[in-house]
Amino acid sequence: MESNVIDIFQRLRNGETISSNDPQAYKMLEAAHATKELLIQMNNSTDPAEVRSFLSQITGSTIDESVTVFTPLYINYGKNTRIGKNVFINFDCTFLDLGGITIEDNVLIAPKVSILSEGHPIAVADRQSLVPGSVHIKRTLGSVQMHAFCRASPSAKMP
Repeated sequence: MESNVIDIFQRLRNGETISSNDPQAYKMLEAAHATKELLIQMNNSTDPAEVRSFLSQITGSTIDESVTVFTPLYINYGKNTRIGKNVFINFDCTFLDLGGITIEDNVLIAPKVSILSEGHPIAVADRQSLVPGSVHIKRTLGSVQMHAFCRASPSAKMP
């Protein structure tokens, strides 16, 4: 009956809390290791086109030529991140995207920004569970800037 079970990544996108003993939890670790292999290559590249190519592989979607990423960039999964056009991501940012991250067009992200679409419950008994929530960074008038050391948490919408 495994075929009737919803994949853990879809459950995360749906906002379902995942317990540490979930039978599919190992898939998150496997995916993180695969992403890390690509991140190491991307973060060691100095060619902007190559960086975008690696980021496209990590996210599973085409990254537009207008996107600039100053590495290093850290991502735990990648397939739940969507990046629009004319986006600038500065050095040393972290994206935890199991719950989903959408960055619309014309967004500027400063160094050391963390965009976290997942977290853990406060209750000690449940703390090893993973609680997802999407983060959506929208463009309104002009462009959106996320300043250094900014942190966007699950279920955030900006602006």
